[in-house]
Amino acid sequence: MQLDLLTLYGLAIGTLLVGAGMTLWERQARAERSAELGTWAAGYAVLAVGCGLAIGRTHLPGAIGWALSNLVILSGYLLVLNGVERLDGHRYARKSVALLLFVAVAWASVGSDARSIFWNYCSALPIALVCGLTAWRLARSHTLRPLRSLPIPVAIAGGHALFYAFRALVLPVLASIYGDEILPSLAEATLYEGVLYSMAMPMALLALVREEAQAKLLAISRTDFLTGLGNRQRFFEDGAAMLTDSTCASLLAFDLDHFKSINDRYGHAAGDQVLKSFAAIAQETIGSRTLLVRLGGEEFAALLPGQNGSRASEIGEAVARRFAGTVHGESGNIRATVSVGLAELGADGVDLPSLLSAADRALYSAKALGRNRIEFARPLPLLASA
Repeated sequence: MQLDLLTLYGLAIGTLLVGAGMTLWERQARAERSAELGTWAAGYAVLAVGCGLAIGRTHLPGAIGWALSNLVILSGYLLVLNGVERLDGHRYARKSVALLLFVAVAWASVGSDARSIFWNYCSALPIALVCGLTAWRLARSHTLRPLRSLPIPVAIAGGHALFYAFRALVLPVLASIYGDEILPSLAEATLYEGVLYSMAMPMALLALVREEAQAKLLAISRTDFLTGLGNRQRFFEDGAAMLTDSTCASLLAFDLDHFKSINDRYGHAAGDQVLKSFAAIAQETIGSRTLLVRLGGEEFAALLPGQNGSRASEIGEAVARRFAGTVHGESGNIRATVSVGLAELGADGVDLPSLLSAADRALYSAKALGRNRIEFARPLPLLASA
């Protein structure tokens, strides 16, 4: 059954208001994205108002109704764009106002006779520009780039931009060839596409925000709260993947010496400062192309892909030397050392658990030999057969 334009406008208004309501509801649970969600909800609501004004645009004198509805609809798209910009901490407020003023001046120069032409063709161009910019900014977002759902709103905004670009640039050519008889079909197609946009865009942006929140929760679950390093879960998940792509790798196991006595003598707050100090020194010394984690307590580990035992030994010694030469604590009166065990992929193990076990054995040897030193893993003794 073919729907009339009034029904299609009603569907667009209804879906936009539902989208605004869903976005405001989500805003209550996403405090970190409150501004973005609020801006999007306002954008959908303004678009709904613009559609309502478009229904009655012929009841106002001259081009006033046409201009007003177009400017309100354009404002709604600009709010969506500004919500996207907020994701990376940017603002488009001044440029948005400038564009609205430009379009308003353009409408002011349009007489009653030309209002239909301006509405059908020219008014689509700024909408195409804003929606295209929305798709572009989403695609280039540093904050959202890792998210799997990102291509969906990019495609929706980009497709919407292409539709309005077609309406602004190609349709006048078609109208000159086939006459104004194609305009009613254009109006129908515009509203059908608008209803699809009004349903898809709010859902896609909500999916994006939810995936981002889930990714942050996952990152928190894999991060040590005190030091900011990865935790044991991240070590075994990411470490296994790193070894899959490595033919050469080494593992350093660290254990702070006499850490219990530091806690007993200076207090747990001071002990926490020592742990954070070691994490910072190790991270700076080892570099970013490694997996450095806190396994628990005063135990740390660093997986060094592409590094053989000799190079890993130099890195481990550098960490131990810098840590021993640093004075810790707020009063600057705490000194600490670290023992290090080293295991090499292949010689000491072929997977992460076996490498960690070998590095732990080397670490125990370093402890037994006086601490504040690095020891290589040794092969397990063979059990004599009965």
